[in-house]
Amino acid sequence: MALITYLVEDNQTILENLIETLEEIASVTVVGHAATESEARRWLSLHDGQWQLAVVDMFLREGSGLGVLAGCRQREPYQKVVVLTNFATPDIRRRSMALGADAVFDKSNELDEFFAYCIAETSQVTPPA
Repeated sequence: MALITYLVEDNQTILENLIETLEEIASVTVVGHAATESEARRWLSLHDGQWQLAVVDMFLREGSGLGVLAGCRQREPYQKVVVLTNFATPDIRRRSMALGADAVFDKSNELDEFFAYCIAETSQVTPPA
């Protein structure tokens, strides 16, 4: 069973590469994506309980990943939210975790860890309600 995944990323090249790589190395089905905080919050709210992993960039075309994280605070236990950003500073990591992120990864030097996390999550897939 595939991990139902939603991506929040405003860089089209990164988005395309992320989708391709995730679908190749892990049992992931990307069901949608957003480039802005409001678009992401709206989709995640409308599909409450229907996704299993949200991957959130910190700096978006409009708004921020912190706002997306705040919108995901009431999710189900099987729903994971991870931050994948070029700005994984200690402050961003702390603030992200305080808002409920399950993990924070730096795009520049923690992609292997991010992909390993996604692979591990696919082995624990729980069907949506």
